Amino acid sequence: MLRSKPTPIPAIRPVPEYAADDTLSAVYARTMDGFGVPWMGVVAMAFAHYPHFYKQLWSGFEPVVVSQDFDDACKELRGVAEVQAQLLQPPSVLPHLQAMGYSPAELDEVRACNEVFSAGNMAYVLLATRARLLLEGQDWNTGTGTGAALSLRTSPVARCAKPILIEQHHADPTTRAVYADIRATLGLPFVNTDYRAFARWPSCFNAGWADLRQAALSESYEPAVKVVHDKAVALASALPNPSGLTVADLVAAAKRDAPCQEVLEVVKLFQWLLPGLVVNVAFLRAQLAAV
Repeated sequence: MLRSKPTPIPAIRPVPEYAADDTLSAVYARTMDGFGVPWMGVVAMAFAHYPHFYKQLWSGFEPVVVSQDFDDACKELRGVAEVQAQLLQPPSVLPHLQAMGYSPAELDEVRACNEVFSAGNMAYVLLATRARLLLEGQDWNTGTGTGAALSLRTSPVARCAKPILIEQHHADPTTRAVYADIRATLGLPFVNTDYRAFARWPSCFNAGWADLRQAALSESYEPAVKVVHDKAVALASALPNPSGLTVADLVAAAKRDAPCQEVLEVVKLFQWLLPGLVVNVAFLRAQLAAV
């Protein structure tokens, strides 16, 4: 499956947590519990605009997220993203931040915020990748069926506090300008949750983005992201399918909400942008590593 940015970029209509009805709120809660994350990714909230589609997708995907296979896949994908980020040679921002007065405790807070996304994003990447595979007609045949053997995850899922987000209307002109630059540089129609969380520390975020921007515009960036994309496809393709979710199931659910091609274009948008996001988060994390 090729890495492909949809053209034109489709409209996305995320359903925020506060706007979800009781049924969708329950699905959101199961999503966060299953992934062990404290936030609903924009990807899942955009999918939820198509409620039958997202309910079917999550019902089919939920049984595998408790497996050791899924946990291992997330860890392997994170490892690949961090290797690719290091190849972009992220410069340390620690001397700059320490000179500004950041204490060790404050730097640990920034690192902890990054860790939320470094760990949690991988599940969303695999969800979007598996959704695209199915909508493009590639059945999920690995270990199919409710009788399929499934090794349960051995490590507990840790849920941390939800990060504080600096929304567009919260931000000062400098941060709003950075948000606009992120959208323009990365070709995104919105600013990901990760960046809105990192903007809680604007002096740190601005310094990190200045370096990341240069990396994202370099010739090395797209090949690095492609490596992560291809690994996500391989890992999502190899996941067991205890629910027996099929192409026909997901396509039929999508068609109850909208033309299937419309849903697919939204899925493709996120499946295209998320590998870049995980590389970017890993880049920003590497900048904060203690020497």
